[in-house]
Amino acid sequence: MPRHPDAQVAVITPTQLDPRRRHYLTDLYRSLTLQSIPFEWVIAPNGPDADPAVIPSLIANDPRVRIRPRPRPGAAPARNLALNDVTAPYTCFVDDDDLLPPDSLAVRYHRAVETGLGWVAGWSADLHLDGTLSTWVCPTPVGRHEPGDVWTYWPSPASKPPLGHTMLLARTELARACGGHGGLWKGEDYVYVMSISGRSAGELLPVVTYHYRDHEHQMTEDTAYRDVDELAARTFAFLQGESERALRRAGANATEGLASAGRS
Repeated sequence: MPRHPDAQVAVITPTQLDPRRRHYLTDLYRSLTLQSIPFEWVIAPNGPDADPAVIPSLIANDPRVRIRPRPRPGAAPARNLALNDVTAPYTCFVDDDDLLPPDSLAVRYHRAVETGLGWVAGWSADLHLDGTLSTWVCPTPVGRHEPGDVWTYWPSPASKPPLGHTMLLARTELARACGGHGGLWKGEDYVYVMSISGRSAGELLPVVTYHYRDHEHQMTEDTAYRDVDELAARTFAFLQGESERALRRAGANATEGLASAGRS
């Protein structure tokens, strides 16, 4: 596996290389070249029709890029297996049709290094067809959050999740230890958010670090996407977050009990 000793952040992008949205990949690449810290980019084409040969040579020939085809379909396994190729200490996930503002990687990376936190997130903004942006102020408030606290801003599986997984920049070892995005065929991003925020303290910054492109071929905007399976995935992640928090609190109480017994 080639190593990139200067890379501070790994960017992982699963893609089906859908011809209706494939041109967005070049836009994403250009936004990555504007980042102010060294990065590595792992592109994971997945599915039987995702032919890596159609990736523009401008991208494929960049030494910072590794292309790892995954013939079987599924964004979750593509993201998880791409972690095998990561050498950078921090990792984030970016979808193939979205963009990063120029300070996206640096502002989260420097804050994570400065604080020693397991994850740092920024806000996401919708990028509309006319080029305007509208920021999504997520349910999780700005500031530091202890392990398990992010779940408390998710009232029920049917409500908006507390954070978006592409908003997170996390320590690579934490992403691996949490099992990445699980194995769900949809809604795997909820699992990742609950895993990362449930296992480690982190911080949400009041700055936009992600541009979510609003267009007609967004898979999650298709009316067929929000079906019983998607709700089941939300429920799975919701219960996971609840359990992560309960187990952590139980462990903390047990530790405090032992400490009190030792002092008595």
